[in-house]
Order: sequence, then structure tokens, then C-alpha cells
Amino acid sequence: MNHSESDHASSATEGGTTYAVQLLPNALLRFIMWIATHTIYRIKVLGRDNIPAKGGALFVCNHLSLADAALLQAAVHRPVRFIMLKAMYDKPFIGWWAKTTGAIPISSELRPREMIKSLQAASDAIKNGEVICIFAEGQITRIGQMMPFRRGFERIMKDVDAPIIPVGLDGVWGSIFSFEGHKFLWKWPKQIPYPITVNFGKPMPPTATPTDVRQVVQELLAEAWQERKARMRPLHRSFIRSARKHPRRFAMADSQTPAVSFGGALTRSVLLARRLKKVWAGQKMVGLLLPPSVGGALVNWAVMLCGKVPVNLNYTLSEESLTSCAKQCELKTILTSRAFIEKVKIKLPGEVLFLEDVMQPAPSIWEKLTALFIAHCLPVAWIERAIGNRQSEIANPLDSLATVIFSSGSTGEPKGVMLSHYNIGSNLEQLGQTFAFGGNDKVLGVLPFFHSFGFTGTLALPAVLGIGVVYHANPLDAKTIGPLVADHEVTFVLATPTFLQLYMRGCSAEQFGSVRLVAVSAEKLPERLATAFEEQFGIRPFEAYGCTECSPGVTVNTHDFRAAGFRQVGAKRGKIGHPLPGICVRIVDPVTHAPVPIGQPGLLLVRGPNVMLGYLGKPENTAEVFIDADVGGAGSLLPADASLANERRARSDAPYHQTKWYVTGDIAALDEDGFLQITDRLSRFSKIGGEMVPHIKVEEKLHELAGVTEHTFVVTSIADEKKGERLIVLHKLAADKLQPALEKLTVCDLPNLWKPKADSFVRLDDFPMLGTGKLDLRKVKEFAQKSSTTVAVE
Repeated sequence: MNHSESDHASSATEGGTTYAVQLLPNALLRFIMWIATHTIYRIKVLGRDNIPAKGGALFVCNHLSLADAALLQAAVHRPVRFIMLKAMYDKPFIGWWAKTTGAIPISSELRPREMIKSLQAASDAIKNGEVICIFAEGQITRIGQMMPFRRGFERIMKDVDAPIIPVGLDGVWGSIFSFEGHKFLWKWPKQIPYPITVNFGKPMPPTATPTDVRQVVQELLAEAWQERKARMRPLHRSFIRSARKHPRRFAMADSQTPAVSFGGALTRSVLLARRLKKVWAGQKMVGLLLPPSVGGALVNWAVMLCGKVPVNLNYTLSEESLTSCAKQCELKTILTSRAFIEKVKIKLPGEVLFLEDVMQPAPSIWEKLTALFIAHCLPVAWIERAIGNRQSEIANPLDSLATVIFSSGSTGEPKGVMLSHYNIGSNLEQLGQTFAFGGNDKVLGVLPFFHSFGFTGTLALPAVLGIGVVYHANPLDAKTIGPLVADHEVTFVLATPTFLQLYMRGCSAEQFGSVRLVAVSAEKLPERLATAFEEQFGIRPFEAYGCTECSPGVTVNTHDFRAAGFRQVGAKRGKIGHPLPGICVRIVDPVTHAPVPIGQPGLLLVRGPNVMLGYLGKPENTAEVFIDADVGGAGSLLPADASLANERRARSDAPYHQTKWYVTGDIAALDEDGFLQITDRLSRFSKIGGEMVPHIKVEEKLHELAGVTEHTFVVTSIADEKKGERLIVLHKLAADKLQPALEKLTVCDLPNLWKPKADSFVRLDDFPMLGTGKLDLRKVKEFAQKSSTTVAVE
């Protein structure tokens, strides 16, 4: 029942000549298919009013499974004729179904003249008032991402006065007819009936391009994601479900703690929660200052089991910033460890609790058995009541706060980003669909929990998706991390470019032999570093992109799918990947917010279920980073979007933060295949002589001229009386190596205004870094200002 199409090629129009005399068999078959699909699936239809009651139309839909055509037909009252790959059209059973429903076969293996005949048959059918559907990706996705839309439907709609109806098919990935698990059919259904959503968009003109239609389908999929909410669970309930489903599976370990199973992790979390529930009574948020470790993870789950909001504090911040964070969250207690606090040597505000004291006296046999019984025998709602969690009484627990993550403070005072269970849970589903984690996968957990990628990627993701995680408190300790990866056979590494440089120096290729995927975020991944890492370890790092306000994943690269006759591209060099499923993006002019052409850089906007609730106690700051959905005005590439936006606002279940676009502050470009590339950041521009000068592009050129792979140059700026600002370059090169680079700089192809002067280079032994592995841009600027009166080439 594969209803894939190829936009190239065509064989014949045999379905068209017989279709007119097959109306009765067609109606009967459609009724039978309706019964079958509604038995196996539960179909939710959105935008049904956008389907023309009569007259011709072209449905353009994404393609997720073998059953897509049947599902789409079951969602529509009018007969739909599908453009079908001829190889499937010729199969015995499918061919009978295809001929009865008037499907139009098409094949890229036939001559151009026959290809044109098939496309013309579709065009004629639309002119005759029929509904045609084309799956514009050309084949079923094997990578879980929406692929580029091919240009075949432009030929169909040439000289046709009929609308294009964009269709977003959501929720089908993971069903037995999808390619999840790298196979069709032969897998156990996750549930029956399987819930899916078919979302019909507003009619688009017949002249709409594949890029335009793909953009609208992506937004329809983001809108359809809201229907999943009723089936989702708060994070701690998902953890309970994973632990009960896989009680003996490896859950977590660190350099000090041997392997802990999922069942053991849940039991220990319950035990901790029971001990701490009286201490945390009356508190909404609980402060935590613990490194990524088994103990730190268990405490976080204990907090959530108690119905509290864990606030993992950044132990690299100043005492003043920590006090500000605690005040914003109204923290009464902060739980930490004596051993850890002695290492970081910081003074904490408020009442300090030590984990060592909480665990004294040692748990008795009765206490352990009680925790074991509660964890594995009681219904989830009873577990919550036994620990004092009143979340079951909340009308919409998914909308309640899961955590507050404070921004790094690299450009100002930290702001508390409020992330709900729905935000993070959605991001976990999105990442799970894209990376296809299995039960034997293990994540390297070195990113701190106060970092959004650490909280979502190394705390929540393993526990919710049922995979293992190996923690280590110090992400810079390559000598310990290498053996940990090897001993526990880690398969997934989430790191920053800075950490990768350290692992290249301190880890052997053999130690990373089990790793199948390395995802890099937080900073731009230089091509020189990606190439060097691949040469040493035999695996190329994939660049991902996210931000705290988006829970944090927005886009990812992943593995290509390759097979005989197939190649689906999952990654491109220099790109940050496709938007995750359920997330839509736009590239707009930074000033007018009008959409910019494909390939042109502009301001990156994001919308999806993972976008934050807002900034804690700062409604003005929240309003500043959201703009209305109706961007672009009359010049918009998506003329029907105003109606879509009004519909979203009218729906009672569409929250404020999901009807608007989040302004990332990053400058990006989108290519025709849907891959994004970050070109710069608004905060990393200087206005010199009236021209905007991008720091990142200057840094890239300096690294190229110096021939270095490590992060060696950082560009910032200071005030200048004549030109407004001037560039300052912090670097780590010796004078004899810097001089050749300066000579090349004078004759390179950078605009003269972008070239820092020779006396604007300042040498440092190390750049100021945040605990997340990102540059501390605020301190970088402070260094530049202090050195501005004495800058010189060293």
C-alpha cells in the first residue's frame, strides 16, 4: 500500500480512462478503506473547511508512511486520485486498488515524453474538477524529517486555474507502516488505534513554488503537534513509565557510581523524595547546586516527583548573579553536596542543605522496601500522593513549570527561562524521532544541568526515552571521559566545539570506538575542527542548533539514509540541519520582518511546542522576543498566513507563546532543501562607519589565514570617537605566528572596514569561558576595554 510518487517521469494515463466508469466500486472501496483506517487509526482532521466542496484542486502533502494515501482519503469526503510510483502501481493488490481509485502512475525510469503525459493527466483531471494528491517529497521519509519538495507539481499546475491545498500529516511516524526502526511493517504497534492528525491549510495560488508550499506544510505540522498534548505526560510520569517498562535496563552511571538500572533509579528517587518532602513543604521551586552525576540526576527526579520545580543553579556564576537567580525564583533552600561545594568554593544564598546530611542515617531495610513498593506497585497518581505531589489535581499539568533555566549571562544579567513539561516533553519526542534511539544507546552526560542542553539532553532525554547515560562532573577532564566512554560503550556524545578540542588531545580513537553520533551545539562548529575530529576518530560531528528559550533543540543534522535507489540527505556541511519535527522557522528582514528570499540571510524566527512560556517575572522582556504571527505584510511569501494566524488565536487551546514567533537574535539563511545555516548573531555585529560588521565572519577569516584548527581568535569591539566602534581581536598566538597572519590579512578579500588594525590584537593565554563551554562575551568585552589603551602586537 505504498503511495509514494516521484515528481520526475511518467508512464501512462491508464487510470484516467477507466476512472469515470468506476465511481460505484470506488465509493465502495473508499468506504471499506474508511472502516479499515478508522479501526487501526484515530484520525483528527483540522482545517476541513479549507477543502473545496467542488471543483478541481491539488493536495500537496508530506510523506511519512505506506498508509498515507489511505489516511488522507479517509479524512476527505471527496474522491482523491493519487499520483503513484509506477513500481507500486504494478504490484497485484495495490494495482487493483490504484486502478479502482484512479491513481496516476509515474516513474523516473521512463522517457520524458511519458513523464509529461502523466503530469498532463493530473493537470487535465484538476481542470475537470477532480482532486489530485501528490506527495511532493517524492518518497517516504526514512530519516524522520520532512525532505525537500520536488518541482513536479509546478508542471501539473501550469495554466491550471485551481488552488493548491497544503496538507500536513502528523503523528504517522512510529506507526507500523512508517520506516521507524529502519523497517516497514515488521514491528509491534505502539498502540491501537494509532492517533494521527491531518491538517489542511488555506488554499494557495497555482503559482506557489515548492519552497512556498513546503513552508506552509511545515507550519501546519507545527500547528498539528498541539493535538499530541492530550497524549503526553509530565516528565516525572514519563520517567516512571520508562522505569516500569525497562526495570533492569542500564539507566545511569558515573566515575564514582557503578551502573544503576531504571528500576533502581526510580526506587532511589522515590526514597530521596520521601526524605525531602517535609523539607520542601510549602516551596514551589527548589534550588539545586550539583554537577552532572548519578546523585544530581536522582535529586532532580526526586524534586519533580514531589511536584516541585528544580532550579539548577550555575556554579560558574558570580555570588551576585547567584543571589539574583535565587531571589527571582524565591528559593528558600538550596541542596548541594559538601564534596562539591568544597571544589567550587562559592557562597550560596539562603538555607543550604547537604545531600550527605539528607542521606543520614542510612536508609533502613524497611525504608528501602517501602520505596521499592511505591515505585513499582502503586498507580502513578498514588505515588504522587504518597510523596505529597498535588500535580494530579492540576487541570493541565503539562502546562506547569518543569524547570527554570537561567541564561548564561554572557551579555547581561541572567534571565530565568520558564520551560513547561509540554515544552521539554515535546522536544524529547522531536529528538527521539530524529535520532532513532534504541535500548542499547547511551548518552555521554557532561553538560551541566543548569545548561538547557544538559537538562534536556542528559537528564530528561535518557530517562524519558529509556536509554542510558554516563555522567561526569568535569567536561574538561578528557583523561577520565575517554575511559568512561569506552567502558560503558557510549554511543551518543553531546558536546560543544571547545570540549571536542579537549577530547582530541586527551582521548584515543579506540576509546570513542562505540560512538555512532556526535552532536555539537552551543557554539558554531568550525569546518576545520569537524574535519580534524573526523580524521582522528573516524566519525564526523553533526552540528545542531538550539537556544534555552526553545527547550533547547531547534534544528539538527543527522545521518543520511542510503540504499539501492535511495539517498535521503540528513546532514550538510556548514549547516545546522533541518528544523525538528513540529518546529517551523522563518527567515525575515531584521527591521521590517518581511520574509527574505531563499538563500538570503535574515533574522531567524522559531515557532513550535518547545518554545518557552516566557521569562520569569519579566513580562516586558518576554514581549520583546516574541512577534506576531502575521509577519511580512503584503510582501509575504505566504499570502494565506493571516487567516491561519487568526484561526490559531481563536482556538482556546493555543497558548500565547505558540501563536507568536520567537525571535532568536541569530542571523541565518535557509536553502531550497530546508537546511539552515547560521551566519552571525545580531549581538555580534559592530556598526563601524555606518556599516554593520559581523564578528564571526572576521573570526573565520583570521582562523583561515593563520591555518589553525583550535579556537584562537575572538573578535569584539569598543567605542571609537571617529567611526562609532572599532574592532579588537583577542588571540592566543605567539608573535612569530601572528605576524604572517597579519600580513595575509592586509591583502585578503575582506572589505577594508572589516579588517582589524595590527595594533588592535591582544594576546591572552586563555579566553574567558562560561561553565557551559561557551565564550563569556561580557568578559571578552571587558578585556578589550581594559586593553584598549595599551593594545599592541605581541
